[in-house]
Amino acid sequence: MPSALLDHKRATGPDQPDPDPASAPARSRSVPTWVWALPPVAVLALAFLYPLALVVQQSFTPDEGGVSVDPYADVFASEVFRDALATTVWLAVGSTAGCLVLGFVLALVIAFVPFPGGKAVARFVDVFLSFPSFLITLALLFIYGSVGMANGLWTDVTGASDGPFHFLTTPWGVLLAEITYFTPFVMRPLLAAFSQLDTGQLEVASSLGAGPVRIIRRIILPEALPALAAGGSLVLVMCLNEFGIVLFTGAKDVTTLPMLVYSKAILESDYAAACVVAVVNIALSVGLYSLYRVVSRRAGA
Repeated sequence: MPSALLDHKRATGPDQPDPDPASAPARSRSVPTWVWALPPVAVLALAFLYPLALVVQQSFTPDEGGVSVDPYADVFASEVFRDALATTVWLAVGSTAGCLVLGFVLALVIAFVPFPGGKAVARFVDVFLSFPSFLITLALLFIYGSVGMANGLWTDVTGASDGPFHFLTTPWGVLLAEITYFTPFVMRPLLAAFSQLDTGQLEVASSLGAGPVRIIRRIILPEALPALAAGGSLVLVMCLNEFGIVLFTGAKDVTTLPMLVYSKAILESDYAAACVVAVVNIALSVGLYSLYRVVSRRAGA
């Protein structure tokens, strides 16, 4: 018998059986898998679900106390809420459509049209994603604001007392700011999809006489649809919840659901109504995201 085995027998004693090597994995497998999910679920519950539950609870608690649906009835009957809901939806849909069109065109140029600095522009798209939304809005204010560069140049050239550019404080200004800020969120997945596209298909189609429009419609666009759906759904949800752009443009006549939450909670101290609007905003965002998931799953995206 080898000396190592003899030493082991002396240490454990002659009457003690050798440990089974398969017993350790068996003991580790005896722990249910759901136990390992408890820590992340607990963190998620404390950081997100608990505050969300407080918001929902407050939405059913009017100022006079008790549990009631009166805050929902009052908010839904308010014309301000209906206008804010309509404004939020059309701004989000319009911004998403603009981002899809502009992002697709820009991604096509960056991916398939060689020009000096193309790689640097593609990297700048990644950097642009880290910019805060109010920074882009401030840049637009410096250019198109009432005392911005465009109006200043106009007054210097024409001698007029005021410039013609005042659209930034209108819904169209908010739309422009959102399209400017959120377009890179569509371009990023598109550039990733275009990098995986087999360029041999494009060369074959071009050699067979297909024009650029037909190549885009028959080859590039079908490959880009999943990326367009992913980027468009992300932009739609983010536009529904955008607050900083609307606030920094100074569009006083533009009231969205996030702005209405701010107005009800901070300016009017009506916390029940603010929570009702917040619940509606959350339900709208989650519903649209769930719809996107269902559609993308059926489409195989």
